[in-house]
Amino acid sequence: MKVLPFTIPKPKNDALILQEDKQPLFYNLFHQHEEVQLSVIKKGEGSLIVGDAVHSFQAGELIVLGSNVPHVFKSTTLKDSPSHMLTVFFKKDSFGSDFFETEELKSLDSFFVKASQSFKILTPSIEIISLFEALFAVSKLERFILFLQLLKKINESPFTPLSSFAQTKKYSDNEGRRMGIIYNFSMNHFREKIRLSQIASEAAMTPQAFCRYFKKRTRKTYIEFLNEIRIEEACNLLKKHPEMSIIEIAESSGFNNISNFHRKFKELKGMRPLQFQKQSRL
Repeated sequence: MKVLPFTIPKPKNDALILQEDKQPLFYNLFHQHEEVQLSVIKKGEGSLIVGDAVHSFQAGELIVLGSNVPHVFKSTTLKDSPSHMLTVFFKKDSFGSDFFETEELKSLDSFFVKASQSFKILTPSIEIISLFEALFAVSKLERFILFLQLLKKINESPFTPLSSFAQTKKYSDNEGRRMGIIYNFSMNHFREKIRLSQIASEAAMTPQAFCRYFKKRTRKTYIEFLNEIRIEEACNLLKKHPEMSIIEIAESSGFNNISNFHRKFKELKGMRPLQFQKQSRL
């Protein structure tokens, strides 16, 4: 299967595509597709790369991924605990090229602006989750009506962006495969010391060419990207393993220097690790 682009299987004449993933891992290859993606995480957790940014995901979250925004879910493997995600795919022109341009739907313009960068609903309401789940249990006409209600509720909810810039470029298969190799290798080996020559070799490039290539596509250095992955792992450990010391968490996240860990954590999260841990318990 090609990494990029990724084609969503579409039933003939259906404007909305519903998908339920219930398996050990979500589709964990870096990919993009034309459809806007609305996903509710029912079970599972892990890392999420969206465009140029690294995040984490967990059960109870609602994530919106924009059209052609590259992304990858990297599930944390937990024995006997399958990941479970409900997803709705649609295109802005699924209901006709001018459907969302009508005066009645103009208020949804801001939804598509936010979706261009992708975003996460901070605390999805019970009503939003119920509307989302109902899409999978009603007739197609009722589904269409509920879908518009769902978009309205999502658009009115507090959110946080998932990427710092809109990604509208369609990667070629070769470019997508190369970025996928870089991301997958990084997410599998971030606890280890990764040398620049090593990751450049994985991408089949010289170190100098790799640095230029990665910076051009992500607007950050590879070390900055790698530190983001490591800090997200540290956040997960701080929230779920209060028995671990800060030194243990730093080492388990790939940092071999505690001072550097504290500096990078505050730089990315705006607070020290212990402050984050206390705040996450509130």
